[in-house]
Amino acid sequence: MKKHKIKPTPSKFNILRQICNFIPQHTVSKIAKDTGAEDMSRTITPWSHVVSQCYAQLTHSMGLNDVCDSLQLHSGPLASIRGATPPSRNGFSNANRERPAEMAEKLFWAVMSHLQEQSPGFVAGRRRGAAFRFRVPIHVVDTTVIELVANCMDWAKHRRRKAAAKTHMRLNLQSLLPNFVIVDTAGEHDNKRARELCAGVRNGEIVLFDKGYVDFGHLKALDERGVFWVTRAKDNLAYEVVRKMPQSKDQKILRDEVIRLSHPTKPAPELMRRVVALVEIDGEEREMVFLTNNLQWSPRSVADLYRCRWQIEVFFKQIKQTLQLADFLGHNANAVRWQVWIALLVYVLLRYLSYVSKWAHSFTRLFTIVRAVLWSKIDLLDLLGRYGTAKGSFRNLAQPEQAYFAGFL
Repeated sequence: MKKHKIKPTPSKFNILRQICNFIPQHTVSKIAKDTGAEDMSRTITPWSHVVSQCYAQLTHSMGLNDVCDSLQLHSGPLASIRGATPPSRNGFSNANRERPAEMAEKLFWAVMSHLQEQSPGFVAGRRRGAAFRFRVPIHVVDTTVIELVANCMDWAKHRRRKAAAKTHMRLNLQSLLPNFVIVDTAGEHDNKRARELCAGVRNGEIVLFDKGYVDFGHLKALDERGVFWVTRAKDNLAYEVVRKMPQSKDQKILRDEVIRLSHPTKPAPELMRRVVALVEIDGEEREMVFLTNNLQWSPRSVADLYRCRWQIEVFFKQIKQTLQLADFLGHNANAVRWQVWIALLVYVLLRYLSYVSKWAHSFTRLFTIVRAVLWSKIDLLDLLGRYGTAKGSFRNLAQPEQAYFAGFL
């Protein structure tokens, strides 16, 4: 019996060009002009710079030579991508160092806005997981540390002999797409960035974050704005019980009470909800203490909402395992920011490709297929429509129980 072979429709354009075509024409040149990046590093145009960075992400390039040599060998197909040219090693390095990363940041948000206009359902997403019953937008706030080499010590010193950068993010739970991102050094505490990350959250919406972002003055401000929040309580929290809530029928809920802080002069919400629940971690049940400003939800809803917070951990795990955030093309702060923003841009482009092609398999498989045929002239949407014989629906993200809270998710 003959095996069915995949024969996608030929195309006039290579796969890399088809992906880059999702970036609106003239957007890069306009942003480069607005940010002053156009006049910096004239040996490589802003568009060629962006394409080279995207190529580095899609191929997991390990250094400047890897990117530049490969693009030089494919200079013909590269030129078909709106006239992009292969950079020299020194020119690419200089562009990463001198061309402001603000250009990459603005490009990311411009592409997000464009894709939202093209396909509103892509950014709107859908209700998922334990939060399916909530009809309002849910935001998840967290940070991930990106380890750097010792060459970054002068600007990104993290611990005594380590260097690192931090990416603070507010993720939309429904679409699993970033709403707000800050790329900075790892030396600053997370709660210093909490107000910036939550500035765009509107009245009636929900925001979830870990106890590293707990700042009671900020929680009070969110409460006054009508924003609901769920977080974890710190072990040394000093509080007074105002009243106990009715006993839950759920045996995993140990305590449910309304509290206030013991220090009345300290800025904080007047009343908070404290829910103690049993959570299975590594096969063992442990107590976890949750805080929220919503006094109406059931205690199970509070625990379920915090459970959704782990989606951002899965998101970080996915981009770190799939995209190139391990080997950096430059060691200065600007080059690192360029690479992080372009990694997020490539993630969004691939997610959009997954959306329009109705891809039913994992994000990792999508990435590996695209990487394998990057210079091939075949119709990408047709390829993804034909690829694979497995039936059923697969998650776009890694399974969280592989590393996080087995049994709780």
